[in-house]
Amino acid sequence: MKIRAKIIIVVLPLIVVTLTLAETASYFNALNGITRITQQFLSFKAAELKKYSESQWDLLAENAYDSRPDMIQAAREAVAAYARSIILSDTEVILALDDSGAVAMSSSPLVINEEERSRLLPLLEGDTGALLQAEMNGKTRVFRHFYSVPFRWHLLLTEERAVFYADTEKIALQTIIILACSLAAAALLLVLFARQLTKPLGRVISAMSGIIAGDNLSGRVQVEYRDETGRLALTFNTMLGELEKAYERIKGQAFEAVLAQKKEERIRQIFQKYVPKDLIEKFFTSPESMLVGDNREAAILFSDIRSFTTISEGLAPDELVKSLNRYFSGQVDIIMNRNGIVDKYIGDAIMAFWGAPVKHADDPLQSVLSGLDMLDAVKNFNTKQKELGKTEFRIGIGIGYGTVTVGNIGSERKMDYTVIGDVVNLASRMEGLTKPYHAEILISETLFLELKGAGNDPRLFFRLLDTVAVKGKTRGVKIYTVSRNLGAGEERAWAIHNNAMESYYKRNFTEAAAQFEAVLSLLPNDFNAQNLLDRCRSYSTEPPPENWDGVEVMKTK
Repeated sequence: MKIRAKIIIVVLPLIVVTLTLAETASYFNALNGITRITQQFLSFKAAELKKYSESQWDLLAENAYDSRPDMIQAAREAVAAYARSIILSDTEVILALDDSGAVAMSSSPLVINEEERSRLLPLLEGDTGALLQAEMNGKTRVFRHFYSVPFRWHLLLTEERAVFYADTEKIALQTIIILACSLAAAALLLVLFARQLTKPLGRVISAMSGIIAGDNLSGRVQVEYRDETGRLALTFNTMLGELEKAYERIKGQAFEAVLAQKKEERIRQIFQKYVPKDLIEKFFTSPESMLVGDNREAAILFSDIRSFTTISEGLAPDELVKSLNRYFSGQVDIIMNRNGIVDKYIGDAIMAFWGAPVKHADDPLQSVLSGLDMLDAVKNFNTKQKELGKTEFRIGIGIGYGTVTVGNIGSERKMDYTVIGDVVNLASRMEGLTKPYHAEILISETLFLELKGAGNDPRLFFRLLDTVAVKGKTRGVKIYTVSRNLGAGEERAWAIHNNAMESYYKRNFTEAAAQFEAVLSLLPNDFNAQNLLDRCRSYSTEPPPENWDGVEVMKTK
């Protein structure tokens, strides 16, 4: 039998199912019709009730009784009696609500609590032609409503939802049963005919599975019929012959690919301990680009343990190594978690940078936050040192920002991915300045301006300490310290200090001295405020030369 004939056999049951579904659709049409008729009947009763209530009021008005409360009450009772006369079921209720939502009339006892009233009143402001639902006396009821202006009543014709939709739900249930039976019959027919249809194909699949499981391309599929399945088997046998020829070549190439992949994974795992992961990814993506230097904006951080020689003399070698490893582990994690690259360890010092090989928009901010996190981490580290009875560490951090050259630098036998330039030297000098300025962290003027221009994190506070000419620099560089945790007094003192620096650079030494004294009143032991106060007093008696630009020449490592 041709596949075409088999397809016809499969399609016939689908047609039967389609007809069954069409019959189901007709049931749904009947369901919709019943619902529509029921709604129209409810609308008709609402219209009759409205007409009757209006006729009662017209009767009062014609006889000039519309101002007599007793006659108005009689008319309302007549409307209530009429409402009871048109009720057809025990669950149907016609009621009237006054403008406050209280029940003014009800054909049967019906209590509406405050919560139900608050949900019902907004519905009465809507379309009077719509069929609505609301909770009344703890049950969901459908209703139509209209407003009687003369009587100032909201008249509602209501029925329990379960009763209102009982017939429609019964029809829906019957339709679902019919549909389920039709689908079951169709599924049974499809299974029977599909089994008959796919039996030859099953034999082909079985033969293919045997070939795959045995890893032997010499097997062949038996050709049973002279139809499309037979031609499929013949074509498959031809394909196996061609695959058998290429199989050996494919195995060789696959083996080489697996070896290359494993070798690459080993290289990545080894070099990630020495080279940033981003750099390794860039190398494998474009190895030729790694041999070319690149100028870019970067933030450079240097940190150093103060008095490390003294610390090392007081510890045994193994204890010193353990302490250093624990210290470096916490510091490096902070840098890397903030997208930084640890360039190298210089004895007990760390050099890191942000902005290469991958640049991020917030690299300058992340470098400063890393520095602050590193200071916090040292405090936690020292807590552990105290518990172990070991010497505490004190560190200084200098951060610079500007244009550097980044790339692989070295010889053909040994290269190092690093950054070089004036900014690197400046960051190193600034780390050295943390000691004479009694500051834990210093940042350069360029970094400060970059942070302020980019909308610096509002939790950071900056304090201008001085303008210095460090070793290797011909012009003055403003240096700032930074913090994110200031008390109310410290925050006010830093603001006064920064204003004092403006007066200082304008040569208003007397005014600046007064401001530095105000800082010392808030921070009595502040070294930098005292140092600048002494300068101001000295310059007040012996002013600096006319070409003075506020630069202090410093000698740092």
